[in-house]
Amino acid sequence: MAADRYGMERLKLICEDKLCRHISLNTVGTTLVLAEQHHCKRLKHVCFEFIKTQKKLDVVVATDGFQHLTKSCPFVLFELIVKLGEDN
Repeated sequence: MAADRYGMERLKLICEDKLCRHISLNTVGTTLVLAEQHHCKRLKHVCFEFIKTQKKLDVVVATDGFQHLTKSCPFVLFELIVKLGEDN
């Protein structure tokens, strides 16, 4: 996000809000990568909650975005596993 790069915090929050409202099964993996790379805690939380509530991890894991996540931010997978296990 250019807003993050140039320290435009208000614009970053607007972009983060927009991304939070448009998460889908196909985009959640890529969105998680963006959230991690740009330190967007709320966006990351929303992605985790989206995956938990959809209960379609098999669909998410099959996306290119999720494959990108596993290569770019493998430690986020550990966080996701912990979040998914919190309900059990």
